Order: sequence, then structure tokens, then C-alpha cells
Amino acid sequence: MKRIAHLVALSLGLALPAAAHTPQQPPHQSYSEGDLKLESGEVIKDFSISYVTHGKLNEKKSNAVLMVTALGGNHHRIDFMIGPGKALDPDKYFIICTDAISNGLTTSPSNSKAQARMAFPKFAMRDMVESQYRLLKEKFGIDHVVAVIGPSMGGMQALQWGVSHPDAMDALVAMVPLAKTPAWSVAVAEASRKAIMNDPAWKDGNYEAPPEKGIRLWRDILNLLSARTPDMYSAQFKNGMDALPWMEAQETAAMKAFDANDYIYQTWAYERHDVGTTPGFGGDTAKALASIKAKTLILTGTKDLLNPEFEPIEAGKNIANVKMMTISPGSVTGHASAGGFFPADVEFLNREAGAFLDAVTEGGKKLN
Repeated sequence: MKRIAHLVALSLGLALPAAAHTPQQPPHQSYSEGDLKLESGEVIKDFSISYVTHGKLNEKKSNAVLMVTALGGNHHRIDFMIGPGKALDPDKYFIICTDAISNGLTTSPSNSKAQARMAFPKFAMRDMVESQYRLLKEKFGIDHVVAVIGPSMGGMQALQWGVSHPDAMDALVAMVPLAKTPAWSVAVAEASRKAIMNDPAWKDGNYEAPPEKGIRLWRDILNLLSARTPDMYSAQFKNGMDALPWMEAQETAAMKAFDANDYIYQTWAYERHDVGTTPGFGGDTAKALASIKAKTLILTGTKDLLNPEFEPIEAGKNIANVKMMTISPGSVTGHASAGGFFPADVEFLNREAGAFLDAVTEGGKKLN
């Protein structure tokens, strides 16, 4: 608890993109897929997917790892797991870190010229997966990856990858995920979305400046309440009222972080997600999960108030080759356990995910 108290003030929350690229980081890239046909039958016109890569793709194209990002996150989201000696070591793997539809880098309501703002079509989590599948196939000529890995909404996409393309990977690493969004998470998404949409400054999505009051309330609901835990506040603030100026500072930091409409669209995909509605499974979530062939690691956070532990724990019971783990047992960092904020959580994730992938690749032998 004391370690949390020293470090929690440094955390910026889960939906704030990481800092801009520095010269030391790999270049930001974009691949044009043309029109992206959605599951609904609608089309995102002139679709481009944003990504960065770490490491080098070997001649056999057998060392690729696909990273998929969280709600409001970007390709930097799990940088704390990428690097020499870390779970995703660029000396071993070719890591493709993608940006999800509507995160402001990949084609989104905020940057689409053909379908700007609320003219953008609604999309599903499976549409995110298909955009990534096309990137692998069309840009890199990759049919099979070592693993698909992601946190939160990224974990949801990872499990969907296992259902939609069961032969496309050896492993799945899903951190604080959901297989089917439960009513609680739907309520959180709805409340945070209403915070923005009920602000008169939102103007039905046609705002001239960020709807500040709505964004501040969205930040409170999503990041400062559901993505944290009561234990974290107790550790951080001896005087409860000291939380108020801290909250205001966190809200202010969110102003330039993420476009309001982009967030709204991602929450629509988030709340409607269910691997059971994948074509061919008739809404049977358990049957869809049972179709996953990949070795699967599901990592949950204690007292997760955004993606409650009970859902992924129950989901894991239907996956044949699954390993279930609680992130840093004994700590109570909830959804933030996969955020990269706390050394104990970072060490745990790198150690356990690294060991899992090492076992999957037989110590790297299967990469050659």
C-alpha cells in the first residue's frame, strides 16, 4: 500500500495517449486499406490503419507479435513491456503495435475527410480485428503470428482474434479483458458518454472547441473512478479532501488528450462486444470461447471496477488451453494494474507474459 502511495500521483490514467514520438522511438507509419467494409454492411471510406514496429521480421516471418490497444489508447500503450530483456524483446520478436479504429491516429471521426464527426459509421470490435488482419496480410504478408497481446479493450480484441482467426496465432495474452461486456461495464460506458453528450458545448458532435465540462466529467467517471480502486485513493490521500485538486489537475490533462467523438464511437463498440455474436456461433459466448485454439494467458486485476474480474474469470473456463493469473497478487490496483504505472505490476506483467511466450516458442526455437 505504501508503494502505491508513492507512485499513484504520477499516473495519468488509462485513456490518455502516451507522449508523442521521440527521435529514439520507431517511426509512426500508416497503411491505406482503401474502403473498410464493416460487419454491419456499412463502409469506412479511405481507411488507413496507424502502427509502429519494433524489431525485425525474420525471413520465415515467424517471429511477429501483434499488439492491440485499449479504449482511448494508442500504439504506445504497452511500451513498458517492449524492449531488451522485457516480455516483448525486439531482439527476438517483430512487434507490430496498432492503433484501433477511432483513436485519432487510425481513421476516426476526428480525422476522416469523407465521414467526419457523427457522419462516421458505427463499428464493432470485430471490425477493429479485421482492419488489423488486413494490415498483417496485405502490408506484411504475415499469415500467422506468435501472439496477439493487448490490455483492456486490447484484451477484448485479443480474445476476438482467437475466435475470428483461430489458426492465425500460437498464443493470446489478454490483460484485464472482457469476452462479453457485462451490464456494469455498459453502465460505465454510458455514463461517461452521457457526460460528454449532455454538455451543451458538444453541439451534437459539431463542437468548435472541446466540450470541457463533459470531458472533465468523462475523465472522472472512466479514469478516476472505474479505472482505479478505493484502496489506491486511501493510499494516496491521508485527507480525503486532497483528492479534489488532484482530480481537477487530472481533468485538465485530459483536455488535449483525446477527441470527444472518437471516444464516443469507441464506447459504442466496447459496450456491444460479445465474442458469441461472431458469425457462426449464434450468440453463444461459451461456444465461441471454446473454439479458441491458441494457448491463452488471461491476466486480471484485483477489484477491477471497469472490466470486473468475474467476467474474464468465467470466460476462461470455456477456453481449452488457458492460464489464468491475477496481476501482482496482494496489490489492489484494479484496472490500472495493466496500465504500466506501478513497478510491481510492470515487473509481474513482464515476467509472466515473457515466461508464457518463452514456453509457447520453446525458448525461441519455434521462431527459427
